[in-house]
Amino acid sequence: MDYESVKYVEGFVENIIFRNEDNGYTVFNIVYDEEEITCVGVLSYINTGEFITAQGEFVKHAVYYMQFKIISYEFKAPEDAASVKRYLSSGAIKGIGEKMAERIVNEFGDDTFRIMEEEPERLAEIKGISMAKAMDIANQLIDKKDIRRAMMFLQRFGIQMNLANKIFKRYGNDIYSILEQNPYRLADDIEGVGFKTADEIAAKAGIKVDSDFRIKSGIFYVLNQATAQGHTYLPFDILVKQVNELLLVDVQDYDRFLTDLSIDKKVVVKIKDGVKCVYARMYYYMEANVAAMLNHLDVSMEEDQTFIEDRIKRIEEQENIELDDIQKEAVTKAVRNGLVIITGGPGTGKTTTINTIIKYFELEGLDIRLAAPTGRAAKRMTEACGYEAQTIHRLLEISGGVPEGDRKSSAAGLSMFFERNEDNPLEADVIIVDEMSMVDINIMNSLLKAVPIGTKLILVGDVDQLPSVGPGNVLKDIIDSGCFPVVKLERIFRQAAQSEIIINAHKINRGEQVVLNKYSKDFLFVRREGADNIINAMKTLLRDKLPGYVQADVHDIQILTPSRKSNVGVERLNKIMQDFLNPKDGLKQERQVSDTIFREGDKVMQIKNDYQLAWEKRSKYGIPVEQGMGVFNGDTGIIERISTFDENVTVRFEDGRMVNYEFSQLEELELAYAITVHKSQGSEYPAVIIPMAQGPRMLMNRNILYTAVTRARKCVCLVGEEEIFRIMAGNVSETKRYSSLTDRIREIHEAIEMN
Repeated sequence: MDYESVKYVEGFVENIIFRNEDNGYTVFNIVYDEEEITCVGVLSYINTGEFITAQGEFVKHAVYYMQFKIISYEFKAPEDAASVKRYLSSGAIKGIGEKMAERIVNEFGDDTFRIMEEEPERLAEIKGISMAKAMDIANQLIDKKDIRRAMMFLQRFGIQMNLANKIFKRYGNDIYSILEQNPYRLADDIEGVGFKTADEIAAKAGIKVDSDFRIKSGIFYVLNQATAQGHTYLPFDILVKQVNELLLVDVQDYDRFLTDLSIDKKVVVKIKDGVKCVYARMYYYMEANVAAMLNHLDVSMEEDQTFIEDRIKRIEEQENIELDDIQKEAVTKAVRNGLVIITGGPGTGKTTTINTIIKYFELEGLDIRLAAPTGRAAKRMTEACGYEAQTIHRLLEISGGVPEGDRKSSAAGLSMFFERNEDNPLEADVIIVDEMSMVDINIMNSLLKAVPIGTKLILVGDVDQLPSVGPGNVLKDIIDSGCFPVVKLERIFRQAAQSEIIINAHKINRGEQVVLNKYSKDFLFVRREGADNIINAMKTLLRDKLPGYVQADVHDIQILTPSRKSNVGVERLNKIMQDFLNPKDGLKQERQVSDTIFREGDKVMQIKNDYQLAWEKRSKYGIPVEQGMGVFNGDTGIIERISTFDENVTVRFEDGRMVNYEFSQLEELELAYAITVHKSQGSEYPAVIIPMAQGPRMLMNRNILYTAVTRARKCVCLVGEEEIFRIMAGNVSETKRYSSLTDRIREIHEAIEMN
């Protein structure tokens, strides 16, 4: 074949070698002039058996020799009997094989395709084809024609193939009217389409920038984005400001749009302390549901005080411990109430109190379940209590993927559902949840749905730590409501009082002066000025000094920093520490994703919940002994293997789970030599290193400093300027979080009291 002269080919698609469903890039074979040739190009739709005509040119591939690079193309219906027979024999139409194709073509000849489209009932004249099967064949032809037409139409709007398929599956042939009238429906109905994507499509479709559809979609988008900042609602003035900035339009008459969105059951508008507050409807009712379910669990039980005291004394003797009066009060309230909240800082005896509660209920013969928000926190709870704890996700028996059609869950970022719920509740008499400061309103709602009335629920946490990454301020709001039994542990016990980590953490929290020196056993301050000098000192501590001092592996020691983007932020520190601890090596495989290079041996962290990632635990011989689904935001591990041949990366997480990531999934990982203080919540490390350098003012506060310090078990190393430490310890301002669980709880209690 004279490859240079061929600018046009046509033929049947024999087989598809490769197809990227995200961008439509396809490699496939066709038969042209009795020769099989390989074609490459971006196609909106293609299937085996299709007849394609294409313009382009032959190019030489380094491995696969000559390929026809497609510039433009179109699909055609087969016209003559031989072409129709070839098409039908290809398997393009389910239910028609080679012999059936021959019978159909022998009967109808060149007129076969027209009959299949226009008079499909005549196919029933063929032996082996019923009327139902004839109609099914016709419908398949129509569907394929509709899909081809739709893919070509959606491609005009710059919509990638994978998304185009989702859109067509959702709307079918209604896509034409939807994109012409209100493309913003895509943001409401289809996972993977946000406001900005819909806005780009709308602009190409000629929708005006001040259209009602755009404004209402913008309002809803801003409310949902606010949940990523931890809010469950926004005050009206803040909402208006953010929507105007997003749309670049001075929107008038917001009340009209909010009324329309309320009627459409998308938002709820409430007055709080004289201020108009706007919720994404889902989060208003989530807070209301949590408040109601907490109230249902809040039942009191008659128990003899003398009996309780005697049993506590018996446990003290057996365990060789001595509880103070507040700890005894916590145990007593746990016995007498269906719902109890226990809060306190480090060293105040939370673990001893929990253990006593567990022993008490064990003597009662009750079934006890322990849980925490993260794998690290659950592991700590297990070690401290000697009683198996699970993540809340595993307790609720997480199942990857939302139920079919459950757009609400997807809209909230909840691409999962739990097997345990109100219809299939947990089978337990007592449930104890630790690290409650990390629990957001989504997880709290799911947990409470699965806790039946009559089961005791004990919530434990440090209310002074950072709030959850997800929306809501659950622990603080429950305590602030003043409607449920709360015990605050404040006394620092003798053993804990020997730790300067604990002493100084409480001083930081109370705003008291902290003595900073490098002679402390466990609370060290290394003075350095300038980011580079700080980082050099951190290198020495991380690799040379601390591992031997705290008897831990270098990967177990954690750098915690308030910010992502600063001279001592996560992004810069990770690149520097990667080069220092795990430098480039010809024997180590690598994979670059955006600006990040992943290398075998790197410490990495999962940065989003992925409920469909499969994992397995293996024996020392490499045999799988346990399997499951789900890897969660904050899980850390080490890259064991990068395979460029299989295009995947194997990560061993701290709890022994082995997970294979396709290269396309690597955006779910980031380097974890340094992490933000927020990401460290619920974790505990043998030692932490905290840079003391200037960063964004909103992050230089007491709350973040306190949380960082309390992550260390054996040693805290602060490196930098003393003035920065003083600024953080003295800055009590926190980023305002708009939540209203307190109000919903109080509303229910007021209603009960009135009745």
